[in-house]
Amino acid sequence: MKMNRKITWMLLFGMTALFTQCKDSGDEVKPDDENELITTVILKFTEQGTTNVSTFKSSDPDGEGGNPPVTDAISLKANTTYSVGIQLLDESKTPAADITEEVEEKSDEHLFIYTASPAALLTYTAEDKDANNYPIGLVGKAVTGTAATGKLKVQLRHQAGTKNGTATPGSDDVNVDFDLKIQ
Repeated sequence: MKMNRKITWMLLFGMTALFTQCKDSGDEVKPDDENELITTVILKFTEQGTTNVSTFKSSDPDGEGGNPPVTDAISLKANTTYSVGIQLLDESKTPAADITEEVEEKSDEHLFIYTASPAALLTYTAEDKDANNYPIGLVGKAVTGTAATGKLKVQLRHQAGTKNGTATPGSDDVNVDFDLKIQ
């Protein structure tokens, strides 16, 4: 009887020790759905049928807070079609890190939203898709309307595990308002 009690206590102690072991701090799991740090957004508009390229930039080298971003005004021709490309940089690093490749590699977690206000200024259509056939928006087509002024909001939605082709799920990695002039 004493032997059975000793074995029971030893098993109980062993199981308790097994389940209460301390975790080594080097084993911490880091979430893979964190938002990227993006300090600079560069938009390239190439007029269809030409080699005319117009580049516009928004830069906030110190990140959120601190100094406000410096953002170019976008000026495009009226009633014209453009190919659009975007480049994303993290200039808090030396040399600056190109985040565009990471967004492309994790395209199933990202969606660019281009919203003109008023809407008639510019219509954007993404021309790239992820493995689930949802738009990405790293490259696309923009068609301008008649001469007017307004804003172009460019958002990069981080949608890890929730991407459904709409802007609703997720959080913003980028949210930039460009002044937009169609002439």
